[in-house]
Amino acid sequence: MDVALLIGRILFVLVFFGSGMAHLTKTADMAGYAESRGLPSARLATIASGVLIVVGALMVLLGVWGDLGSLLLVLFLVPTAFLMHAFWKESDPMTKQMEMIQFNKDIALAGAALAFFWAFAHDPGLTLTGSLF
Repeated sequence: MDVALLIGRILFVLVFFGSGMAHLTKTADMAGYAESRGLPSARLATIASGVLIVVGALMVLLGVWGDLGSLLLVLFLVPTAFLMHAFWKESDPMTKQMEMIQFNKDIALAGAALAFFWAFAHDPGLTLTGSLF
């Protein structure tokens, strides 16, 4: 089961590495989108969130206080779902559908991150450190 949990962690964090690197390498584009959604200090928020998700993903992947890393990802995902993907504010049906998909993805990933938080606290399997909480 340890190997299955490790494979799950690897697959789970792939999306965060891609997104986090985009936050850090395509900051202007991503900050422009954040600004269009009404986020204040969009550039700073884009950089900070990029660092947050890369660090959280690395912690989950390597099992270095993976429980904390899981919570860092939840800390990114839940506000992002509500601030960046507020589908209920959209009037265009296509835009509303796309934002709903993104909202649901973020909430589902937050649920998975909470499941990893639980796993790290109970039986983390192959990790470099134990649980922090």
